[in-house]
Amino acid sequence: MTNSDDCPAGFIPLGIFFFFAATMASYAAVTLLFPGTILDRAWALNQTGHAQLLPLGKIIALPFAIFAVVALFTGIGWLKRRRWAWIVGVSTIAVNLAGDLANMAFGEFWKGAAGVVIAGLLLIYMTRPRLRRYFFAT
Repeated sequence: MTNSDDCPAGFIPLGIFFFFAATMASYAAVTLLFPGTILDRAWALNQTGHAQLLPLGKIIALPFAIFAVVALFTGIGWLKRRRWAWIVGVSTIAVNLAGDLANMAFGEFWKGAAGVVIAGLLLIYMTRPRLRRYFFAT
């Protein structure tokens, strides 16, 4: 049996993932709050999403900003092995999985399917006993 203090292989990459999510959510919030700048060019990677979000403008920028803060603190808490960060992280990925299932059901099957696979694998990894013990060890 492994020592609960041994850092699981995916622990740090997942922490970095939460910082990346915070960065992308911040980017979305800023570009939706201030549309028409050179920053809009990155939306070329998700033109459909941009077209759907842009009409909502400032209203939708707030949830992205809130999520950015949540993801930032989750990343910090994750790397500090805080139990609440594991709970928030798992919950966030589960909500993302549900959104991907909705995408599959409502017309973006392949995009949703890819998300389901990725989020599903992340959830499987994040809920494995070794990673849970790493967070919940006293």
